[in-house]
Amino acid sequence: MRRKRKFGKSFLSLALSSALVVGSAGFLSGCGSKGKSSSDEPIQLTVFSMLANYSGKQAGWGADVFKDKFNVELNYVQPDAGAFATRMESEDLGDIVIFGNDSNEYVQAVEAGALFDWNEDDLLDEYGADIKKYMPDALEKNKKLTKKITNGKSDTLYGFGGNVAASAEDHASFLYTWDIRWDLYKKLGYPEINDLDDMRQLFKDMQKICPKDDSGNKTYAVSLWPDWDDAMVMYIKAAATAYYGYDELGIGLYDPATGTYHGALEKDGPYLKMLQFFNKLYQDGLLDPDSMTQTIDQVGEKVRSGGVFFSIFNYSGSLVYNSKEHKESGRLMYSLKPKEASPIVYGMNTQGNDHIWTIGANTEYPEKAMEVINYLSTPEGYMTMQYGPKGECWDYDENGNTYFTDLGAKCNANQKTSMGKLHKGTYADGMIQLNNTTWSIDAENLDSAKGETFNKETWKNVIEGDLTEIEKDWHTKTGCGTINEYMEIGKYTVSPGTSYSKSRQDDNLKVTWSQVTDCIKNNSWKAIYAKTDAQFEEKVEEMIKKAGEYGYEECLAWSEKEAAARYDLELEVTGQKK
Repeated sequence: MRRKRKFGKSFLSLALSSALVVGSAGFLSGCGSKGKSSSDEPIQLTVFSMLANYSGKQAGWGADVFKDKFNVELNYVQPDAGAFATRMESEDLGDIVIFGNDSNEYVQAVEAGALFDWNEDDLLDEYGADIKKYMPDALEKNKKLTKKITNGKSDTLYGFGGNVAASAEDHASFLYTWDIRWDLYKKLGYPEINDLDDMRQLFKDMQKICPKDDSGNKTYAVSLWPDWDDAMVMYIKAAATAYYGYDELGIGLYDPATGTYHGALEKDGPYLKMLQFFNKLYQDGLLDPDSMTQTIDQVGEKVRSGGVFFSIFNYSGSLVYNSKEHKESGRLMYSLKPKEASPIVYGMNTQGNDHIWTIGANTEYPEKAMEVINYLSTPEGYMTMQYGPKGECWDYDENGNTYFTDLGAKCNANQKTSMGKLHKGTYADGMIQLNNTTWSIDAENLDSAKGETFNKETWKNVIEGDLTEIEKDWHTKTGCGTINEYMEIGKYTVSPGTSYSKSRQDDNLKVTWSQVTDCIKNNSWKAIYAKTDAQFEEKVEEMIKKAGEYGYEECLAWSEKEAAARYDLELEVTGQKK
């Protein structure tokens, strides 16, 4: 057992004050759950993930994987209100600690000495050899980040950011895929879709020919959820990103093609234009009225039952709807991009992103924590995280091409598929709940045949598999073999991968930021639900006025400075910097 360390005094006072502000009720019971373990007993590892949507023990096939390979059980802790401050005060962030960004809590943890040095006792060399082998640029980025945080006093290695690419030569697959009910589009005669007005008319026509879902409930063009709102309403800014090609940054949207920054409240700017589009959908009866109060899981159920015609994202569209049963019955969600849209696609980045894998400083089992992270950083580990256990759900054929087993194909089509006698529960029950990546899904899988990535859409055995008639119709009509091939037709915007990480905000700006962004989010929802154009304009003007009083201009100035720093790094990567 390792001796517990003490955090710095300066940070303890900060953590304590944060805990008093945010609240720590009931959370201490989740801390310090580790203890001595016999060689037969599984070791309990606490995973504090600031990206988690789940709390409790890892279950099902995922639990079996970690038990069989490492004799560990993972216990997830969600980032509820006050959780970070409370765990910092108790001097125990957990064993495996995952940060959702590298600018706020992560900086505090580094300054407090709350994270384990990966070079201590040769931890990385002995237990993280695959991370060291596959992800050297991501590790180097983390050391540089430490140097920035400590003003050059240290370059200690604390972890790495996820979504790592094997090469920076290509872009990732498209996330904003403009999924629509292709079967309904076909019934309407494949009308030409040039812009948002055409999309709106298409939705109206779809609702006319399909007014009820499989359960007899009213259908809608789109269904939103508020869970992931941050500085703005997530779905609104995402739609702007998908249409204009501007990426979310700070309190607005950033154009990587020109470096231009558009504040959220810019008159006739991308955020307010898209906000108005969704209000129009609401006025037309095309936006799900439950959008402001439901979860993404509830949205998924509506999509699955045919109650939603459209999704900006594949994960709340085609990946949910396109079951074997739907496709065989002639129903499909697939991409239909308006001609005027220029959706963003992200450049591959060997340095990773800002969702950082770390280990808590006071873990009793740093070796086990590192073994788990290292395994997930191998091709097999990442494939397991994505598709289930090797040999049971997927494997490689004699030519090194990846394929789904019969069970894997069923699980891929329907996550509620039972794992049979092999594991308890369904595939969904055993999904690994870390909610972070190691590799990019579009990185080359170095264990498979050359050219295949971790993305199943690139697998020879998937591409050449049996297609249903409705799938063939999409391929024939678009002339494309894959979604990426289709999305690259016409306009799109590439956001280059760089080492950019957001600057830390001082305490005064944090307070102002919280007030301003809460104002924008709350009033944006009110504007979405406006019953008339006049009421919409009234809600927007009220939002602009209130946000200004809270300090919007200060937040905008910080965001513009960040955009300039990011653009400068992008010019370096693309070779355009003079």
